[in-house]
Amino acid sequence: MDTSSLRATAVVSLNPFVAGIADGHDQGQRRDRVGTVLAVAGQGPFDEHGCLLHLDDPIAQLLLTLSNVGVVLAEGGLGWADVAQLRVYSTDLDRLLDCYDAVVEHLEELGARPPTTFLGVSRLPVRGMTVCLDALAVV
Repeated sequence: MDTSSLRATAVVSLNPFVAGIADGHDQGQRRDRVGTVLAVAGQGPFDEHGCLLHLDDPIAQLLLTLSNVGVVLAEGGLGWADVAQLRVYSTDLDRLLDCYDAVVEHLEELGARPPTTFLGVSRLPVRGMTVCLDALAVV
């Protein structure tokens, strides 16, 4: 993909409450002069052949799912710093939040602090899938 026409977008972090900063994500972000929007559909812990990996290992599922989101972002010529919204769906929200530090570290290494919403769900599309992520990226 030719990314030469993508414009840099200034990101202003909005953190009126201390809690969001401690959780490793911005509570809000303002992005002026948006030129490109990339919506990433729900991604899960699948390999390149569509096989579910890491049953009963929420950290491994989460990290693989993050990687899969990263692949879609790269395919669209964007990166994690361009993510303006990240949604995390889990069938076991308590267990997910216990290991979410791994996600915060991963995103910090990539220079990203996307506003993040966590949602507990009763089921995801594939049995054994405990996490699903979708994202909205803008530049």
